[in-house]
Amino acid sequence: MIKINQLSFGYNKKKILYQSLNLELKSGKIYGLFGRNGAGKSTLIGNIIGLLKPLSGQIMVNGYTPIDRKPSFLNDVSLIPEEVFLPSTSLKSFLKINAIFYPKFSFEDFENNLQQLDLQDVTNLKDLSMGEQKKVLIAFSLACNTSVLIMDEPTNGLDIPSKSQFRKLITSVVSESKTILISTHQVRDLETLIDEVVILEKGKIIIQKSIEEIAENLLFKTIPHSSSEEFIFANETLQGKAVIQENHLNEHSKVDLELLFNASIENSSKIISVLNSQTKHKI
Repeated sequence: MIKINQLSFGYNKKKILYQSLNLELKSGKIYGLFGRNGAGKSTLIGNIIGLLKPLSGQIMVNGYTPIDRKPSFLNDVSLIPEEVFLPSTSLKSFLKINAIFYPKFSFEDFENNLQQLDLQDVTNLKDLSMGEQKKVLIAFSLACNTSVLIMDEPTNGLDIPSKSQFRKLITSVVSESKTILISTHQVRDLETLIDEVVILEKGKIIIQKSIEEIAENLLFKTIPHSSSEEFIFANETLQGKAVIQENHLNEHSKVDLELLFNASIENSSKIISVLNSQTKHKI
């Protein structure tokens, strides 16, 4: 579990990214962290894993304060960063040096993960492309079998087949004891994985809702360009207007995370009001 209480952070006192930020991420779920460029998603991750020190407030990860960097904390948290720079060494040496830090590391899982990502016969890491290095790091991080798995833009550098393989791998490691946080701009790549949506805007969490809650309150559909139907938000497409409406009649629709994110940024007050409404209109 990750619990953040009244977090304030800034690289200096003149540039404060967060003030009194609160967030709770429970085990057994996959959370999608969304926000504009510069919203502070990577910085938030840095605070969660103890690479950055908050100005005030408290962060607890499985009962540990991350900035203390205790071994018992570090060996149960794995990170897949956005930028990958693996050392120019053999895969065998890489595993020998790094796997020892993770008590639950499984060499069998690692080999299986590589196979699932269609990456075989790896010898020297320097011979790999950036996409292939990303696959090695994904395979390694999942094989660590930590209770906290954090990913920052994990599908960057992956081709279309690899993205599909990545989704299957993530699904296979989900458990009631694991907390998974994925920060991404590639909403379409990961929307089928996400259990709960967290949207960060201007130093605040403006939305934290499960996919089920969003689907109960909001209706996502496409209407003709000439339609006079009311909507909360719309994007023009070739097929018509992709819209979000209040789900007055409890209709079923697939949550469009990209549309939801755009709506939250441009019309957040209305979206937040509907999602937080306790009164549902029934048929």
